[in-house]
Amino acid sequence: MSDADPWTLGLAIVGLAVITLVTRGFFLIPEREWPLPTWLREGLRYAPLAALAAVVVPEIISTQGRFVGTWADARLWGAAAGAAWYFWRRDILGTILCGMLVYLPLRLGLGWV
Repeated sequence: MSDADPWTLGLAIVGLAVITLVTRGFFLIPEREWPLPTWLREGLRYAPLAALAAVVVPEIISTQGRFVGTWADARLWGAAAGAAWYFWRRDILGTILCGMLVYLPLRLGLGWV
């Protein structure tokens, strides 16, 4: 860390805290609920799924910026097992457990990447 003036550092922390409070509390300030267009409300239904896919899919199909080049990758088999469980039972906890029960023995036992 650099030799920043303590007052500058304190001002930066306070400023960031104020910005965080204002931006996160922005929707709590109005007296009444804002009307959202129907198309926006429908689009926001898919936002959590899209965010999850944007984080998880690249982690499964790539290693250090390159596509997985072998089937001996524990992530592929764990994801496939978890997806199969989910489509069979529609259970999130079971999906996680099933995926990990496939992933861990392949990763730790066989040493797959």
